[in-house]
Amino acid sequence: MMTPEANVTPSGTATSDRSNRRNFLMGSVALGAAALLPTGSRAAVSVAQGTGSTDVRAEWVQHLKRVSDPVLEALSRRELRKRMPVESVKGLEKARSVGSHLEALGRLMAGIAPWLELEPSAGEPAAETALRKQYRAWALEAIASSVDPKSPDYMRWGDSQQTLVDASFLALALLRAPKQLLAPLDAMTRQRLAVALVKERVVTPNHNNWLLFAAMDEALLKVLNLPGYAWDKLRVDYGLSEHHNWYLGDGTYGDGPHYHADFYNSFVIQPYLLQLMDTVGSELPAWEADRAAIERRAQRYAAIQERTINTDGTYPVIGRSITYRCGAFHLLADVARRDLLPEGISPAQVRGALTAVMHRTLGAPNTFDAGGWLQIGLAGHQPGLGEEYISTGSLYLCSFAMLPLGLPPADPFWASAAAPWSSQKIWAGENFPADHAQDE
Repeated sequence: MMTPEANVTPSGTATSDRSNRRNFLMGSVALGAAALLPTGSRAAVSVAQGTGSTDVRAEWVQHLKRVSDPVLEALSRRELRKRMPVESVKGLEKARSVGSHLEALGRLMAGIAPWLELEPSAGEPAAETALRKQYRAWALEAIASSVDPKSPDYMRWGDSQQTLVDASFLALALLRAPKQLLAPLDAMTRQRLAVALVKERVVTPNHNNWLLFAAMDEALLKVLNLPGYAWDKLRVDYGLSEHHNWYLGDGTYGDGPHYHADFYNSFVIQPYLLQLMDTVGSELPAWEADRAAIERRAQRYAAIQERTINTDGTYPVIGRSITYRCGAFHLLADVARRDLLPEGISPAQVRGALTAVMHRTLGAPNTFDAGGWLQIGLAGHQPGLGEEYISTGSLYLCSFAMLPLGLPPADPFWASAAAPWSSQKIWAGENFPADHAQDE
């Protein structure tokens, strides 16, 4: 099992107690996972799988806390630009700094929004409830600061191509947590947010998944429903209709007219299509007609994703943006959160698989710098894996794997007994049904 580095606070101080607890939890969870498998397969369990106990959820919350603390605490004080380092391809730090801070805000918030939206319930530890309350307050401060032109953390909406991407991630966050992130905003912040979204219309989206970024901004404008800031149905329709045309079969869309061997069906395309159906799908008959197919394709792609997770929590290192780490399983996490998992895949096995992936991608040494900020890499600090558009803020897309924290502790995702995932069953020698393409 890969040994995780000691936890570090935003100030860089090691917290040995938390590290010891984390190591204990990882060890106990791994033992529970191994006990479920045939004797010959137990050696394959090299990372934690999850036992269905509250300790597994606590592990996820610790991952969420470690990723979120530096960003949200700095934003709450309007000091993100002051504190956050901007690591990027050498020589591009200044160019990336225009949008990197909005990347950190939008991506982190989109990942933790369902958890922020969740109300406390029986079985939830008091510490988790208190942490959520703190993060809600910080998140609202962050949103207000990001759209305030007088704030040091004003996010320079529309000043670069990249801001279109991350305005949409913030829009996605607000749509995922309407009661806790959108409803409490005061009238001035709502208007400034609408102004910011309209500014993104100056950015011409690329003819690929970027069409969905423009569509998500318009979906939030619809929900805001402010006089003078009407949403543009044509931008939404163009994104939806082009992706309808780009469907290739077997649960997979092209990123544009052609297939790309990467994780963008999960990073962006399919979770965005699901959210757009939630928010605006009933607005036009043509959009509503696509709803069932969008959900069916998402289920199939989630099944493919679950099978790509190896017995030890590793997965294929292919395609662009691999430094988004466990965010590669955005779609699988979203389908689990929505209770849309396909037949034959249980919530428990997805919980186990995602837990293993998090340990491999967030628990590797040097994943975080001394100040607690994410560093470029997949299994540690590997700046060579970062493309020219990757910077520190980009990396917070890893939070997307944490979407099931928006389910209460009593939900089967958390409460059911541990179960091995597909790769573990197959490589343990279990008789298993063959995989087949989905017919359309």
